[in-house]
Amino acid sequence: VQLVESGGGSVQAGGSLRLSCAAASRFSFDDQIIGWFRQVPGKEREGVSCMSTIDDNTYYSDSVKGRFTISRDSAKNTVYLQMNNLKAEDTAMYYCAVGEDQVLLSRFWMLPETYEFWGQGTQVTVSS
Repeated sequence: VQLVESGGGSVQAGGSLRLSCAAASRFSFDDQIIGWFRQVPGKEREGVSCMSTIDDNTYYSDSVKGRFTISRDSAKNTVYLQMNNLKAEDTAMYYCAVGEDQVLLSRFWMLPETYEFWGQGTQVTVSS
C-alpha cells in the first residue's frame, strides 16, 4: 500500500496548514484506521490523531486536541489533517499510516505498531 503525504511547509506560530494523505489508486480507506503521527529527531514517533472509517470515531492527542482535525474525502481517497493555531512544538516530520486492527482502538490508536503501512512523511516547521 502506497501512502503519500503532502501539505507540509513552514509557517509562523498561530498559522495553519492542511496535510493530505493520498492512497494509491487501488487502495481504499474503507474499513481502515488512518493515523497521523509526528516525529522529531531523537524522539519517538508520537500519535497525533486517528480516525476509523468503520464507525467514524476520531481520536486526538491532548497536545493537539481543539487545534487539529482529521477528516476524509472518500471521492478523492484522501485523508486530511487540518492544523490550526500551530505552535513551535508542532514542528516535526508528519506521517500518515493505515491499519486494519480496530480492537480497543481507543487505547491503542497512538501506538505505531497498530498500523501496517506508512507514508514517507512531510515536514512541518513552525517558527515562533
